[in-house]
Amino acid sequence: MTNIANNIPTLAVTASDHPLEWYRERIAYLSSFMTEERFSLFERTLAQRTHYMTILAENTFHPHNAAALIRHCEAFGVQSMHTIETDCVFDPSQNISRGSDRWLNLVRHHSTAEALSALKAEGYRLVATTPHRESCTPETFDVTKGKFALIFGTEHAGISDEAMEAADEYLRIPMCGMVESLNVSASAAILIYQLTQRIRSQVSNWPLSEEEQTHLLYAWTRLSVKDADRILQRKFEIER
Repeated sequence: MTNIANNIPTLAVTASDHPLEWYRERIAYLSSFMTEERFSLFERTLAQRTHYMTILAENTFHPHNAAALIRHCEAFGVQSMHTIETDCVFDPSQNISRGSDRWLNLVRHHSTAEALSALKAEGYRLVATTPHRESCTPETFDVTKGKFALIFGTEHAGISDEAMEAADEYLRIPMCGMVESLNVSASAAILIYQLTQRIRSQVSNWPLSEEEQTHLLYAWTRLSVKDADRILQRKFEIER
């Protein structure tokens, strides 16, 4: 499992090996090299971020769908996204993602088993999105039972048998037309929007912790200030 993507800038979230005040001091200094509006945007955005819900994309082939998944996560406050790349590399179109990948934690997995095991170890419910099971809908899915990972399959074959069998629950978008289902991008947009809205209204522990927000704010300010590491080194006589 790795956070390093082929052509996607890596969000370098540092290990929590310092007290929060250490990070806050450096954030305060770096923020002086940014506009107040920019820094306020970071703070407002972080206040809406969550790890309560995450996304697992299995062998997403088309670059525009990969980019759309990233943009949906960023737009609706889902901080982390996982990918399975056994058949193809997750390679989002930069023209569509428009830098939104810079603000997310992208975790790549080399196999379906590895991804599912890692998510289960972190306490996530595995929720397969599929039109082929009579199961929950976005309105009836219980968001209060604990954090969960939405699994999206390939554009043509859907979710693998391995992931379907490992899923704890199934989620479908009811159709009232002649089509059976929507494409990955459209389905993800509907589900991520509806479920994040329900999480915020029905779950109390959805926001990032103070520690998580501080570490991300430090990473974001470093990412946004040119020569941030050199500036910090001059000020604090350390690398970061």
